[in-house]
Amino acid sequence: MENHEHHTHKEKDHSKMNHSHDDHAKMDHSKMDHTKMEHHDHGNVPMGMAGHDHHKMMIEDFKKRFWISLILTIPILVFSPMIQGFFGYEWLLPGNSYVLFGLSTIVYFYGGWPFLKGLKDELSQGAPGMMTLISMAISVAYFYSSATVFGLRGMDFFWELATLIDIMLLGHWLEMKSVLGASKALQLLVSMMPSEAHRVKGDTVEDVKLEDLLKDDIILIKPGEKVPADGVIVEGESYLNESMLTGESKPVKKSLENKVIGGS
Repeated sequence: MENHEHHTHKEKDHSKMNHSHDDHAKMDHSKMDHTKMEHHDHGNVPMGMAGHDHHKMMIEDFKKRFWISLILTIPILVFSPMIQGFFGYEWLLPGNSYVLFGLSTIVYFYGGWPFLKGLKDELSQGAPGMMTLISMAISVAYFYSSATVFGLRGMDFFWELATLIDIMLLGHWLEMKSVLGASKALQLLVSMMPSEAHRVKGDTVEDVKLEDLLKDDIILIKPGEKVPADGVIVEGESYLNESMLTGESKPVKKSLENKVIGGS
């Protein structure tokens, strides 16, 4: 954000006005020093409607893949020789290893598809990351276990493969839900900002859009108005309601040199 300052407007004595918790008590007018930031129209949110819809579709996709993979994991666990050894029972089907191979193949390609696709994207960008690690883990487990079904000596890891994919799908599903919640909070924050600010030039006050504010501008904040941008008070004092921003339920006193948050 730009550096802005608020200045005393001598035509009114705001200290004599009664204000609610949102309002400014004993408010001369503050000078605010804002860090550089580009201002945008408040109709533009960080994630547009198309972005929200796409994000919701991805959440639903992870949710669907998780539940289907989880359902397929249950018989994989039940018929896994290692799990049967853990719990002391024996229940093997004719062609048991092929059943496990078939179910695990579905889980690998269906449940693991987002990670396999992520591997391709990360490698194409030359930036291996988490998707690469997950894809390598599930791919090694799948292809090694498949080889044991068709002649390689060793134990399979089908149940480990399926449960790993389930856990990764669940983690990404929950992560994307939290990201969507955060984007909605940012959208709410943007909607809280006023559309204009009162800029002081000499003895006059002019209303300007936020994107027109410049560094070291002097801004006038009247009682009951929202702070148009982050900054520092250089004159005056008041109580600001920051509950929607910080969670603080009580009005917070602000005076000389105190920082204030846009939208409060």
